Amino acid sequence: MQRSDVRSARRRMAGQIRKTPVFHTSVASPSGPVPVTLKLEHLQHAGTFKVRGSLNALLESGQGIDQVVIASGGNAGIAAALAAARLGKSCTVVVPETAPHTKVAAMWSHGAEVLWYGTSYAEARRHATELAADRGALLLHAYDLPAVVAGIGVIGLELEEQVRGRPPVLAAVGGGGLVAGIAAALGRRQQVIGIEPEGAAILGAALEADHPVDVAGSRVTVDSLGPTRIGDIALEVARRNRVRSLLVSEDAIGAAREYLWREFRILVELTGAAALAAIHSGAYVPAPDERPIVVLCGANTDVAVF
Repeated sequence: MQRSDVRSARRRMAGQIRKTPVFHTSVASPSGPVPVTLKLEHLQHAGTFKVRGSLNALLESGQGIDQVVIASGGNAGIAAALAAARLGKSCTVVVPETAPHTKVAAMWSHGAEVLWYGTSYAEARRHATELAADRGALLLHAYDLPAVVAGIGVIGLELEEQVRGRPPVLAAVGGGGLVAGIAAALGRRQQVIGIEPEGAAILGAALEADHPVDVAGSRVTVDSLGPTRIGDIALEVARRNRVRSLLVSEDAIGAAREYLWREFRILVELTGAAALAAIHSGAYVPAPDERPIVVLCGANTDVAVF
């Protein structure tokens, strides 16, 4: 996965996605206010950065495919459903039995067929693979597919245009598609830091072992029904571009989410607040005169939570 792949994705998706805005502000931390730049990616179509990846993958697949299958507990399924609907393709999302109704309803709203299978993402993924083969459909991956990662990486190209200098970029790690895409776009010119919940450090564990390993998960990953191991593409990109993992507590993520709503009336899901939690909790302390970029990546949550 190279910067050239990301640039090709941006040309392919021209006019199809939002160039989400940035917001220069300051946020509270244990040592006082910290200047930050918030990348408001939660304002992307379907409320998630993942629509960039799904759309690029479908556009790259050409006109010969009219059926799409994906396994997802949430945002990847919503993104695939929206992308497929825009391009006139049918979409089937295989979800674990514990998938949140809010996210399933969003998939339905974009015309997707939703099938429940198993209790984990891994089980749903295996069934989706079999289903795609039986139907002759395109099998999308939520995060470990080159076209998906390249599409997500357009966020990095946008940040180069929107933010002066080369400040560090903090982004949440789910399966690794977000940090991998941004790092592929920026290379070693700019530090990318993957923010992970304690107890679910799938990037950190893989970097330490030098290969993907299974990690049990946490309340945050359960909430988003995320994977329990990093994608191969994400690990390769992270090693090549020196992406590092930084851990935050689940309580810190919840507090950052509440802070975003209280102070800015920004409503994101738990994983969407993970990157901010690193600064808000003091786990990440910026260097003097540094204004880090914080990616707010997902907004598909139940508004009744507050």
